[in-house]
Amino acid sequence: MASYYVIILAIGQGAALLLLAPLASGFSRVLRAKIHTRTGPPLLQDYRDIFKLLKRQEIVPKGAGLIFRAMPFILMATLLLIAMSMPVLTLASPLSAVGNMFTFVCLLALVRFFFSLSGVDSGSTFAGLGASRETTMCTLMEPVILLALFVAALLAGSTDLGRISVSFASPSQGLIAAELAVTAAIAFAAFVEMGKVPFDMAEAEQELQEGPLTEYSGPGLALLKWSVRLKQLVMASFLIGVFLPYGAAASPSAATLLWAAVVFLIKLVVVFVVVAVIENSVARNRFFMTSHSTWIGFGVAALALVFYLVGL
Repeated sequence: MASYYVIILAIGQGAALLLLAPLASGFSRVLRAKIHTRTGPPLLQDYRDIFKLLKRQEIVPKGAGLIFRAMPFILMATLLLIAMSMPVLTLASPLSAVGNMFTFVCLLALVRFFFSLSGVDSGSTFAGLGASRETTMCTLMEPVILLALFVAALLAGSTDLGRISVSFASPSQGLIAAELAVTAAIAFAAFVEMGKVPFDMAEAEQELQEGPLTEYSGPGLALLKWSVRLKQLVMASFLIGVFLPYGAAASPSAATLLWAAVVFLIKLVVVFVVVAVIENSVARNRFFMTSHSTWIGFGVAALALVFYLVGL
């Protein structure tokens, strides 16, 4: 594939996910409202909120430093790089130099690092509390993602996300149990990273998932809100593109990419519906009980490793 074609595909994929992120978040909010039998916000409400914030004045706390000011741009750029490098419409990664499982984990950790550090750098005690909780979630979830991706790399014989996607699209080793367990572990990690109940609450988002955003306003807050929505879509797309790649284009062309886009949107709707049902079917827990739930994901990832070692 010509290098310019790869660059166009990567930029197009990243731009499409960026534009779809508020729509996916709005769809999730509509589903939650329907399950609760209430009207809820309009489907395009997130776009309206972002555009309103972009027009407002930005107020920076007196004690805030460079990290606080730069974080919205760092967060958006890092998530866009992840979005451009994942296999979504194609089995191969559009940016093979970045589409590696170690790079993916490092970029995801970089997002959490700057997100948490900005809360501390704002000088706000409340934002600092949200930052500490964000760091705790990072400590709990990174082992799950690393172990699951390690087993996926063993199954594919490569750490390249494209090779892993090809392996899960046409399994040749017969290790069905290991592949199902890896997919379940990644699905669990994606659910947590998307900030859903019981790991986050819509009524207390400034205290939990979005705690470090407390002191942001105006265009900075708009970028961060957009980035949080993009992260949710990126995690769902990562699950679909790498571990549920059925329908993705093996050889990119206009027809195959169009079909892959249709299949991807259908799978995305199914994922968000399942997430909404699960989110509204579980009880809310106290934050210190979170570690009791995240052990489930690590246990499933460890079980996947056992299945691989015994050849199941």
